[in-house]
Amino acid sequence: MELRPLGQSGLRLSALTLGTMTFGDSQGFMKGATSDDATARRVLDRALDAGINCLDTANIYSEGQSEERLGDWLGARRHEVVLATKCRFPMGPAPHQQGLSRRHIVEACEASLRRLRTDRIDLYQVHMQDTGVPIEETLRALDDLVTAGKVLYVGCSNYTGYRLIESLWASDRRHLVRYASVQLQYSLVCRDAEREVVPACKAFGLGVMAWSPLGRGLLSGKYHRHAPPPEGSRLGTWTDTWKKVATERAFDILEVVQEVARELNSTPAAVSLAWVLTRPWMSTVIIGARDEMQLAQNLAGLALKLPQEAIARLDAVSEPAWGYPYDFIRVRQEW
Repeated sequence: MELRPLGQSGLRLSALTLGTMTFGDSQGFMKGATSDDATARRVLDRALDAGINCLDTANIYSEGQSEERLGDWLGARRHEVVLATKCRFPMGPAPHQQGLSRRHIVEACEASLRRLRTDRIDLYQVHMQDTGVPIEETLRALDDLVTAGKVLYVGCSNYTGYRLIESLWASDRRHLVRYASVQLQYSLVCRDAEREVVPACKAFGLGVMAWSPLGRGLLSGKYHRHAPPPEGSRLGTWTDTWKKVATERAFDILEVVQEVARELNSTPAAVSLAWVLTRPWMSTVIIGARDEMQLAQNLAGLALKLPQEAIARLDAVSEPAWGYPYDFIRVRQEW
């Protein structure tokens, strides 16, 4: 398994990270889209045996059950992995059971430590920015957790470019812990992060962790233009998400992915993952697998080496409409 640096931190992560959003019997937004415990345990063991050394979860996944399953199952293998979790979203109805206030961050971290049955979280991430709380308050809470040894590294997820830079500036100015990484949505059908967030990560040495590299599953190849999603599929359950992702542009991209897959005797999922892994600034790609077959298909993307011609075709068909000022700058950057 290839290991990659997480930005300028001392962490070295496997090129693929196992996301555990499908662990636990969710009654929330993942209801009907999770794995039974026996299947999830086999997926975890097989991922570790394949060399995956990073596990990504969040307190909100299956209402805490994802963390609990990892705490129950890792046991003696805890030392093998970089354990990453997150806080931000509601864990209850009370005002301080959500957000990035000092109170919620500290309480959420303590609760995650208990569920994970560990004495430290290797990478503690804020799940989304919270502009209702001063960034200094959020960073101070994270800094104190690092000083206490309960957290080793901190990262953020779902941040805008301006909020990321504001956070880095506050860390430098206040001498507080600095984000080591950014977790963001990235795939052939969602390259929006290339506008602001990815350039900021490259400029300031932050690692990049990609979630949903298969475009919410659309690039797996089991979905078709002008046809409803298959019964029992994740997008078949998430009808609102299906309406957003099932665009003509997305299916244009999928057609090229399928062409490349046929030429290389591979699968659309493997091609899509392999393309994300070609990005030189990519630290690790978070994969989700409801069963062992999906895990095997994802692992195949790591072994697949795309020819430059195929990469160029995929780059071209997925090129976003950047808009102003990006198009203006690109056209005139050599003046």
